[in-house]
Amino acid sequence: MAQRLALQRLLSLPARGPVASHGRAFGTSAGRRSTFNVQDGSDFQDRVVNSPKPVVVDFHAQWCGPCKILGPRLEKLVAKLEGKVLMAKVDIDDHTDLAIEYEVSAVPTVLAMKNGDVVDKFVGIKDEDQLEAFLKKLIGA
Repeated sequence: MAQRLALQRLLSLPARGPVASHGRAFGTSAGRRSTFNVQDGSDFQDRVVNSPKPVVVDFHAQWCGPCKILGPRLEKLVAKLEGKVLMAKVDIDDHTDLAIEYEVSAVPTVLAMKNGDVVDKFVGIKDEDQLEAFLKKLIGA
């Protein structure tokens, strides 16, 4: 446990809830309910493509340094929007088929989806102001 905490501090990752048996952390705080990890293609179809709310899709990888910076930054801003937008996290190593289908050639890649369609996209890291503008455009604020 001490090693895990030291590693989280070293990598500047936010502390999260219990770790699932496959090694991924799942958040338990109220602010994390808007963010979820995609489990498979069917889950992506149900929770992203068929979502009545706009969805930000974060294509990332465990080994990606910029992803470790962008992910928590984006999660924080999505949580602030209190359910107006959802955030789906897709690990490209686990879901290569989705990465290919959505033409992800580099990580991090973030898609903005509304009614099952990609309406905006960016590749790479962004600062908080740029992310806020991206989210506001998605929700029409």
